[in-house]
Amino acid sequence: MVDLYVKNGKTITGQSIEVLIDQGKIVEVAPKIAGTVEAKKVFDLHSKYYVSSGWIDDHVHCYEKLTLYYDKPDLDGVDAGVTTVVDAGSTGYDNLPDFYELSKNVRTNVYAMCNISETGIVAQDELGDMTKIDNNLVKEMIEKYPDFVVGIKARMSKSVVSGNGIHPLERAKEIQRLNDDLPLMVHIGTNPPELSNIMSLMSPGDIMTHCYNGKPNGIMNLDLHQIKDFAIEGYNRGIIFDIGHGTDSFNFDVAQEARSMGLRPKSISSDLYHRNRENGPVYNLATCLDKMLYLGYTLGEILPMITENPADNFHLSNKGQLKKGFDGDLTIFDVENKSKVLTDSNGNERTTDMVVVPHFAVVAGEVYETNLEEF
Repeated sequence: MVDLYVKNGKTITGQSIEVLIDQGKIVEVAPKIAGTVEAKKVFDLHSKYYVSSGWIDDHVHCYEKLTLYYDKPDLDGVDAGVTTVVDAGSTGYDNLPDFYELSKNVRTNVYAMCNISETGIVAQDELGDMTKIDNNLVKEMIEKYPDFVVGIKARMSKSVVSGNGIHPLERAKEIQRLNDDLPLMVHIGTNPPELSNIMSLMSPGDIMTHCYNGKPNGIMNLDLHQIKDFAIEGYNRGIIFDIGHGTDSFNFDVAQEARSMGLRPKSISSDLYHRNRENGPVYNLATCLDKMLYLGYTLGEILPMITENPADNFHLSNKGQLKKGFDGDLTIFDVENKSKVLTDSNGNERTTDMVVVPHFAVVAGEVYETNLEEF
């Protein structure tokens, strides 16, 4: 007898799909499970809903004890149809152990990037004091919590680094080398430091989040409406572009021009914390997907960006795919034809007629109904 039998679902191509989950793992996936199935719970979707591997949001801020950027993991996670979240450097080696303990008590799968600063994002300028970056203490956190810490984070914008320029990123690269090239996510924003200098230090496989922000120090020359040459070079060299929508970091025009140039994101993330979840313009990961659909991406292109691609970004080897042996995480959703106003981080509005609506999140075989307000 298996724990969960999800029957009569459908793929985004309209084919039927059924999934068996037992002891937290997928044990079978087929258009129709053959024979008689004995299950503790049968979840019949009556061919109404799409089934995908559980959605992964690889940039949120969900350490509840902060006063600046914080949230509850389940509000960004299962309540929004997201089965796995990766906290993007809210905590450093000073407070990460506490975050780890809190993460055990939620329904959503939670992982963390360790901020290279001791404090994490307690204040806006955590990289303004270079003495708070200790390579060995970061390494200690990585080694102590190998199943929780999946990467490191450096926020490289003017308000964060103060007068330290590019030096915090140089330290982040040192830390990365000391830890077997653990994934590194780099936040970009206002200058200094210059984006060209940031990207020149980044290696193939490093993740540049907020890739489509509408700031002068972003990837697009806003006056000429052209993607900058160094940004194209960095993308072609293998720097991973991650959306990281956030309050200030997604612009429709930049995203559209990047798409036309072939600079497509590998991963879609929200940069959610309580304020932009409650007041927008982000609200939830599904709303980010609505914006990508509006820009012309197909659902077939989008789904890997919130499943297998972020799993690959952070080496989550048992997540991101609907295959036997993978974790029993599913997102069950619909796509509705209705009008919705979308707003980017610069206040620009677009109206879409297609919205993604997650209805259930399945985590290790446990089914949770979403709790999304209408936006």
